[in-house]
Amino acid sequence: MRVHLGSDHAGWELKEHLAVWLRAKGHEPVDHGPYVFDAVDDYPPFCLRAAEAVLTEPASRGVVVGGSGNGEQIAANKVLGVRAVLAWSRETAELGRLHNDANVMSVGARMHSTEEVIGFLDVFLSTEFTREARHERRIAMLTDYEQTRRLPELPATARRTTGGDEI
Repeated sequence: MRVHLGSDHAGWELKEHLAVWLRAKGHEPVDHGPYVFDAVDDYPPFCLRAAEAVLTEPASRGVVVGGSGNGEQIAANKVLGVRAVLAWSRETAELGRLHNDANVMSVGARMHSTEEVIGFLDVFLSTEFTREARHERRIAMLTDYEQTRRLPELPATARRTTGGDEI
């Protein structure tokens, strides 16, 4: 599988290690930078490129790495069609794939050991989306919102009323 990688200075060393691990496991890492350590670089140019590349190759996945992974996840999720999850355990990586059909995993290099992150990534790459109707419905709502900016309808049980009048 092709795996698109992007990071910032805080994630650079881990990104480099993940590229080696991916190659050893038979995957094809594609590095979108940074290519050298630069203590004052910014993550958006690299993470946005990695996320964009995932969309051009639907069978691929992406991994974005920073100090906490938060900014990198936010950046990746700005790309319409990307569903990036912040993995902080094997379970969150797995659920991101099972329930959200996530195509990008974000991780914080300062939050986890290299071995932990490899475990998250291994699960992320080997888990398939369940295709259960409830999960497909939820993803469809998000996709529709991305494209139209129309909010999904509230379920009848979620509408607040006072004295019969809807608020």
